[in-house]
Amino acid sequence: MSSGPAGHVARSTVRPNSETGTCAPLRTFLPTADGISVDSVYEPGAVVYDTSRPCADHPVFVVAHGFTGDVDRPHVRRVASALARYGAVVTFSFRGHGRSGGRSTVGDREVLDLAAAVEWARSLGHTRVVTVGFSMGGSVVLRHAALHPGTVDAVVSVSAPARWYYRGTAPMRRLHWMVTRPAGRLVGRYGFRTRIHHRDWDPVPLSPVEAVPRIAPAPLLIVHGDRDGYFPLDHPRMLAGAAPGHAELWVEHGMGHAEHAAADGLLARIGDWAVARAG
Repeated sequence: MSSGPAGHVARSTVRPNSETGTCAPLRTFLPTADGISVDSVYEPGAVVYDTSRPCADHPVFVVAHGFTGDVDRPHVRRVASALARYGAVVTFSFRGHGRSGGRSTVGDREVLDLAAAVEWARSLGHTRVVTVGFSMGGSVVLRHAALHPGTVDAVVSVSAPARWYYRGTAPMRRLHWMVTRPAGRLVGRYGFRTRIHHRDWDPVPLSPVEAVPRIAPAPLLIVHGDRDGYFPLDHPRMLAGAAPGHAELWVEHGMGHAEHAAADGLLARIGDWAVARAG
């Protein structure tokens, strides 16, 4: 798949932290390696309340949302607020979502969007970066860590698929209709604010289960609900089994799918895990 620039593009009106010497909220459009503008937000979080330590001493969580999400969606903001108790947070809209440019490639070139966000987080002074992804974003954080070794200090993948082209549940059959059919892409554009690319993957990207063995030595946490309506439990088990002794698997009782189903208590446990594992 290829993706050209589209959508709203603007410049940040806030000076970067590297110039001001302070930790301040920022919102800007980040350029990706293939020229897409990605709407991105930085929030200092816990850094603001601990002035005794510089920004570099606090981890930063880079949150990768699920398909049809964006940086301003309430469920994404709730995740950001929960993780902000443990460090700074970067959220962004994947290409084709919200105010970002381009068109969604449903997990392929989105790795470049995450790479731009991670690089921005590093440039703001944070020496420890944790990526946290949900559903499509969960597959992206796995592939990013595999394809860009050494750029993150811990990885958390929530409700992610293990393999591509899965159609074993009704929600996934509806999603495939939206992605592959012209009428479905219109529904995505006007119903979900998501612009979807019309081209098939060429070549097919590295699958999440193929990516997992390449993530070590970065700590990896795989989280999945036992009531996930999109991907049954064979997906997280396949992911964890691809890196025996390295990946940690949490199967959450009663949990459904992705950000909407991630309770505040679970997000707090993810924050504790990340702070402990990221060094």
